[in-house]
Amino acid sequence: MKKSTYYRWGFYIAGLLILALGIILNTKSGLGVSPIISVAYSISTILNINFGNMTFILYATFVVIEIILHTLRHSGKLNKKNKTPEADVPKSLSLTLGKDLLQLPLSLVFTRFMNLFSAWIPAPEHGLLPKFLVLFAGIICTGIGAAMSLNMRIIPNPGDGIVQTIADCIHKPVGFTKNCFDLLNICITISISLIFAHKLIGIGIGTVVAVLGVGRIIALFNHFFMKKMTALANVKA
Repeated sequence: MKKSTYYRWGFYIAGLLILALGIILNTKSGLGVSPIISVAYSISTILNINFGNMTFILYATFVVIEIILHTLRHSGKLNKKNKTPEADVPKSLSLTLGKDLLQLPLSLVFTRFMNLFSAWIPAPEHGLLPKFLVLFAGIICTGIGAAMSLNMRIIPNPGDGIVQTIADCIHKPVGFTKNCFDLLNICITISISLIFAHKLIGIGIGTVVAVLGVGRIIALFNHFFMKKMTALANVKA
């Protein structure tokens, strides 16, 4: 096996671990979680079930939606009035769906590490400063982990995979689609929280900081490290 392959998988696995750590640090701050996992967090809190397991269910739902959208897009049932150019449609549906399904075992392993980190890391007990320090550490880890795993272009985390799939189907930039998807998740979380708990759960200042901060961390990390990492891993831009 080539040395670049070891680098590629090493960066990818390290990125996923750092991402899982970032998500847990974000939740431990108690100031609000990132939009993409806010639905899972609110449901797990209301029903008093394991957060990692609920996140896996959410990710599995994302994968099912990706499969449906990819199937419709490949069959030409999407955008009938403004037909998708053939060059933009995946050549092999089976290959695309195979990549979608591989997100399931990835999600299972990923959420197990979330459970481990959640069990090992205590929540700050007193004062806003420790909570904000944990929040900022979580945002930094989330941004770095997302950048490392995405740059290796192996199997996307379902939270990123569904955004990319929707963006491809509606022919909008990924950044715009991500913002809309985050807003949708926030609205769902607020609705679930108010209906079943009569208070906000998982939404707070940390949610806003995560929306604004994670993207900046990804951009900053890529500015300094992306070229070197992709060169070592032999990943084409």
